[in-house]
Amino acid sequence: MRPAFGIFRLLAAGAGIAAIVGQLITSLDYWAKNDVTNVPLALVNFFSFFTILSNVGAIIVMLIGGYLLFTRKAGDPSWYNLLRASVATYMIITGIVYNLLLRGIQLPQGTTLEWSNEILHVAIPIVMLLDWIFTPGRLPIEWNQLWKFLVFPVVWVVYTMVRGPFTPNELAGTSYWYPYPFLNPYISHNGYLSVAFYIVLIAATIGLVAAGVIWVSRRKPVFS
Repeated sequence: MRPAFGIFRLLAAGAGIAAIVGQLITSLDYWAKNDVTNVPLALVNFFSFFTILSNVGAIIVMLIGGYLLFTRKAGDPSWYNLLRASVATYMIITGIVYNLLLRGIQLPQGTTLEWSNEILHVAIPIVMLLDWIFTPGRLPIEWNQLWKFLVFPVVWVVYTMVRGPFTPNELAGTSYWYPYPFLNPYISHNGYLSVAFYIVLIAATIGLVAAGVIWVSRRKPVFS
């Protein structure tokens, strides 16, 4: 069974790579047609989306995990087990936030490639959830490790909020750039108060999802 799960992981990684590359090519073409001059900045913005970063993490986890399933018979290394659990949490959050708050909203990468969008926001989150529940190698995670799941989201939101006011958006003609409208104090109804509300709400959701991921790991570890 391990090789079958390994193949599944490699296929999932391939789908994620195709989705990111497809969206990047679409965005590059859109920027060229709309006379975007600072392409390096636009590329940094592209890779500043939580969706893109979490999917890159998922691709890395799937590639490493596929290799482990082909070469290892024991449980996963502890570092990989925690990495896999963390990225699964971020991908589940990506799916929840997108489908509740962002579906149908045009985001500032330029234009959306629909099949890529569904892979990054629906398919890969589901894959990561199912992989965590069913794929061999999972080990129990101690409850005192929960705080580690929050490190990346906290760093990302600090980076986003500090960078946003100083990053111009050529496409929109503004002096600021935020990846998601609920983080943009310039368009939010109550400015930074609304932004703070969403940050706290999403942080709490991340904590709950992380707790669920840890709970699953402690219910029935999958060693083989």
